[in-house]
Amino acid sequence: MTRRNGLLIGTAFLAGIAVGPTAGWLLRHTGQAHAADATTSVDKYHLLELFGDVYETVRNDYVEPIDDQTAIENAIEGMVGGLDPHSAYMNAKAYADFNVQMQGQFGGLGLEVTQEDGIIKVQTPIDDTPASRAGIKSGDYITALDGVTVEGMTLDNAVAKMRGDPGTKITLTIKRQGIDTPIVVTLTREVIRVDPVKSASYGDVGYIRLAEFTDQAGDDVQTAFQKLKAGNNMKALILDLRNNPGGALDQAVRISNDFLSEGEIVSTRARHPQDSTRDDAVPSGDIAGDIPLVVLINNGSASASEIVAGALQDHRRAVVIGEQSFGKGSVQTVLPLGDGNGALRLTTARYYTPSGRSIQGLGITPDILVRESAKDVATFGPAHETDLNGIIANQGGTPNATAVPKRDDLPAIAKSIPSAPPANWPDFDADKPATDFQLQQAIVVAQAMEH
Repeated sequence: MTRRNGLLIGTAFLAGIAVGPTAGWLLRHTGQAHAADATTSVDKYHLLELFGDVYETVRNDYVEPIDDQTAIENAIEGMVGGLDPHSAYMNAKAYADFNVQMQGQFGGLGLEVTQEDGIIKVQTPIDDTPASRAGIKSGDYITALDGVTVEGMTLDNAVAKMRGDPGTKITLTIKRQGIDTPIVVTLTREVIRVDPVKSASYGDVGYIRLAEFTDQAGDDVQTAFQKLKAGNNMKALILDLRNNPGGALDQAVRISNDFLSEGEIVSTRARHPQDSTRDDAVPSGDIAGDIPLVVLINNGSASASEIVAGALQDHRRAVVIGEQSFGKGSVQTVLPLGDGNGALRLTTARYYTPSGRSIQGLGITPDILVRESAKDVATFGPAHETDLNGIIANQGGTPNATAVPKRDDLPAIAKSIPSAPPANWPDFDADKPATDFQLQQAIVVAQAMEH
């Protein structure tokens, strides 16, 4: 596959993969090696000799015989996983599961998870899955699986334990910030089919929710838009990227291009200049014409979501509403290691918005701050890239381009939009849009922008 078809812009592993790929990571086969310049050849061979000595000592003297393949895979996991939170080694089984995942169908619980300080952290519950229906939230910590602590368990092993045959059950013990007692919930595994796009109409305001940047996301968004356009007199559009953890870079570019007709969309800057890229909108873009656009984001919006929100914000094509996004400004490349050897998911570049902003560790600041609930403001600390250990630095961006661009084109009503719901606002119910405070404010702004 081409290099473009191997770039990943996502944040997490999917817990419970059984039948089909999800979330848009791209693959690249490399036939070119770059010279390593961090150590001399003498240093490198000395360190390799040290590794060999340790391996043989463990192999000969550990209290029980060890499996050589497991030992080597553990060593690789440590080397790659210690680089940053998003690089990882996938053994043959994990890589096969990953490839299945990319097709948008898999089995399990419907959780995007990462690992932090030895504990499994929920990045995003996927819509309409056992996890989301059980009320599991972004930022929750999974401390035990079927009563067994996850401390000391690798992320791959924890994910494997959450997978299983549809109809089987698993009990999760969850720690939620602001709540002293653990939450214990039993979930029934399902075959999860990711339907990344949903659409609706609220009067003359069209609404498209994109939950994942799967390989089909661009086609699905276009189909949803054309359906909305044909079905009502649409005068404004809301693109909802909340809790969208990212996915395929090419799909982020394509969806951005759907609402832009010129200018840069995103650039990537790699260690080696020849690997850096820039994507620009094509004149035939902007399927929405002059229809006003609102983009919804929150702390669960990461990577590809931030590329789209940042591009539309920098070009002033959309008004961004919600909460600070996750802040993942790095690009991963999946590098297959040959038959039966799995693959590396390796951080290979940073990406930058059209104005030159690196959002690494910063995120996208909304043009209009609207919180999900007053309760979240009081008791929950948002989960962002900076909450992870060992993140890469924010660097290489255009000087003074890290802050949100000054906007003098916001509708007058923006000044009167409340930043949080009133105390008597009903609890959020995914099946009742009237309870979604952020969505309701986005509708108000979209209507005010109508021509």
